[in-house]
Amino acid sequence: MVKEVLVAPSMLACDFSKIGEEVEMVNKSEADWFHLDIMDGVFVPNISFGFPVVEAIGSLATKPLDVHLMIEKPERYISKFVKAGTSYLTVHVEASPHLHRTIQEIKDAGIKGGVVLNPHTPISSIENVVSDLDMVLIMSVNPGFGGQSFIPNAVNKIQMLRQVIDQENPNCLIEVDGGVSMKNAQQLIDAGADVLVAGSSIFGSQDPTAEISALKTLKKGQKLA
Repeated sequence: MVKEVLVAPSMLACDFSKIGEEVEMVNKSEADWFHLDIMDGVFVPNISFGFPVVEAIGSLATKPLDVHLMIEKPERYISKFVKAGTSYLTVHVEASPHLHRTIQEIKDAGIKGGVVLNPHTPISSIENVVSDLDMVLIMSVNPGFGGQSFIPNAVNKIQMLRQVIDQENPNCLIEVDGGVSMKNAQQLIDAGADVLVAGSSIFGSQDPTAEISALKTLKKGQKLA
């Protein structure tokens, strides 16, 4: 069966000097979500942006905000991200000491909740919460910086996760983030990815709208010639 794949441009890679124009480009494009990476300089060795930027993007966006928290103790800020307009909120296994509780708090707040797996984090780490998840994000680079090279083993990890999710929670989405481009997108889709996060390949291209459209032409269950 051929299914549509969702595309979520990563705003970390956009030109922040003209962020309003970048948001409008995504609004008018075939993209499905806005992907926002929140870094605190503690959980990962970098700082990205905080609530004022999330709120600004949210006030202009006509598509859902997919917020990826790379921060310590993410449960402290769930309500603030909900108020900022977040639709999907994902947290790292290692960042929250009470992961099940955090997921429940996200869902109780009325939005979708998910968990992020770093390149070294085993799928087994979420076996006791997978039935509660709306999404699992597979990192295909190490978190903390944009523009990194894709880690090929992510393909195998997506394949293994797909088997688990199909058995335990078929409605849960698999998202992949890190070095995603037209060079590897179909391979990721064929492995089982539902949502492609792309930053540098979109915002670094001469025609970001066309790059988004190209990703949207790819389908689950469809092989490239």
